[in-house]
Amino acid sequence: MGKLTEEFDAYRTKMNDRIMETANTNIKRFFALDTTSYADGALDVKTKEMLGLVASMVLRCDDCIKYHLGKCHEAGVKHDEMNEIFMIANLIGGSIVIPHYRRAVEYWDELNEA
Repeated sequence: MGKLTEEFDAYRTKMNDRIMETANTNIKRFFALDTTSYADGALDVKTKEMLGLVASMVLRCDDCIKYHLGKCHEAGVKHDEMNEIFMIANLIGGSIVIPHYRRAVEYWDELNEA
């Protein structure tokens, strides 16, 4: 694991744990809904994660992009598939997505160094 992925995973875990210390029922349900929505169903996990990545790029959420890049990597997304995911996100989101695309490529490259 590289520096970018280690820092992101550590911070996300730390802050999710902190949030859950005082989270009310609605927050806990929302976190659970997010988790269960990405489970296998009519669509497989890989497809759902690719969809989540495109949506995250179009919405320009760097934390969400990193999260879904990691999940796509775990789900076995290949480089050629990732290039098409990036193409669709840029097509839908327009040129404003390009800075997020740059950071996504950097993060994806780090995920694949191992």
